[in-house]
Amino acid sequence: MDNSTYFVALGANLPSPAGAPARTLVAALRALVQAGAELRAVSRFYHAPAFPAGAGPDYVNAAAAVASGLAPAQFLALLHRIEADLGRQRAARWESRGVDLDLLVAGQTVLPDARTQAHWRGLALADQMRDWPEGLILPHPRLADRAFVLIPLAEIAPLWRHPATGDSVIQMLAALPQAEKAAIRPLETPFCGEGRLSRPGLGSK
Repeated sequence: MDNSTYFVALGANLPSPAGAPARTLVAALRALVQAGAELRAVSRFYHAPAFPAGAGPDYVNAAAAVASGLAPAQFLALLHRIEADLGRQRAARWESRGVDLDLLVAGQTVLPDARTQAHWRGLALADQMRDWPEGLILPHPRLADRAFVLIPLAEIAPLWRHPATGDSVIQMLAALPQAEKAAIRPLETPFCGEGRLSRPGLGSK
């Protein structure tokens, strides 16, 4: 996997101008293609409880592998523009939202540096709720903690390895509590069964 391939986590738990949450995720993926990105793989869509627990209605979550010639900061800006076009207004962390597009991974890139990435990756939950980085951290520092991210990601890139820890997606997923994983449930979506959105074997290197 080269550094022009990005993994993106998609989520929504409120309606947006595009419609219900699942339709919003479809609209976000289409917007990426319209902006010149290439969808290499898209997971199934899943129902997942809001995080933190009780923070709002259940989410619809998915993961996508996207190829783009944009640099990571530029690609993140594109995600933010798509969110804004779909009605996202950033008021508070972990609030209910019509769309959320998180940049998880840019190939094997570590940003801004290994020490800073490790600091944010190791932050305790209480500190996460109080502090957040000002700049882009890659891989996403909470990647290994969230079943609603790892379960969809394991569909499209199970063997991708974290450049800092060496753990694969399936290893990170196996380390999470079973009860947390059991709460993530697949649902049918307009993208299910569309072979043109799937590239078997992505993340095998």
